[in-house]
Amino acid sequence: MALDYFEKVWHNGKFIPWNEANIHVASHVVSYASCLFEGIRCYETPHGAAIFRLNEHVNRLVDSCKIYRMETDFTREQLRQAMIDLVRANDIRSCYIRPLIFRGYGGVGVNPLKNPVEIYLLAWKWGKYLGDEALKQGVDVCVSSWNRMAPNTLPAMAKAASNYMNAQLIKMEAITNGYVEGIALDHNGNISEGSGENIFVVREGKIYTPPLASSVLPGITRSSVVTLAEEAGIHVIEQELPREILYITEEVFFTGTAAEITPIRSVDRIVVGKGEPGPITRKLQERFLSIVQGQAEDKYRWLTYSHQPVTASH
Repeated sequence: MALDYFEKVWHNGKFIPWNEANIHVASHVVSYASCLFEGIRCYETPHGAAIFRLNEHVNRLVDSCKIYRMETDFTREQLRQAMIDLVRANDIRSCYIRPLIFRGYGGVGVNPLKNPVEIYLLAWKWGKYLGDEALKQGVDVCVSSWNRMAPNTLPAMAKAASNYMNAQLIKMEAITNGYVEGIALDHNGNISEGSGENIFVVREGKIYTPPLASSVLPGITRSSVVTLAEEAGIHVIEQELPREILYITEEVFFTGTAAEITPIRSVDRIVVGKGEPGPITRKLQERFLSIVQGQAEDKYRWLTYSHQPVTASH
């Protein structure tokens, strides 16, 4: 199925047509996956197009670049403004924004330091990542045979293209075996995350989630859920979680920019709870969607409207 994209792409400070957003096959990123990226939702609201947690996404993107020694000529403020300009230039109501920062055409060896750094910002229309009914009914998942990266191999805190080769293996295995998604374990055999989502479990009225040390990407939606849970008076505990807790817990759910808050209905064909979204998952999901869709007060200042001027980091 063709991608439902928006025509104007931002490239190194200028807008170009989608079909001209090309790179050379000998670019460093093609052979060595030297790319950092983000995924950012822009929601349609009664007050106009609103980008979700723009500051935090840009900060994570810049952090990822710093980890990989990839310097750019653009400041955080300039990148944020460019994403707002992307929404304006394409007259977007809602979309998924994909910033890409990668090493382009230059040297062909592993050493990336002499290759130019390219930046592209593009956007397309994207519905519910795990299926139209996923948010309402939940999804069936499995524990993957593929583990997430061990410490000191690839940095899990960076949102790097190379990490998603691992994610592809997790995703393909799950789909081939009849599941929607896979859950990866870390190098110690404890729960890590999905192929593109963080994970939470609910047991005896408390919420648990793996720590960053379990090869977990510091998710923006993950931190949003922690905030909303605390707002509701629900204690969130970040600790190592054994695989088997997935089979005996009352609720499990994914979080992510694409997945938003998606309930998990079963793990390895073992039904979670009553086999339907639980009350805590549903409460957090409804609260989250009400904020990002502009139906509730944005008390945490998570939304940046496309008609707003860019503000300094905080």
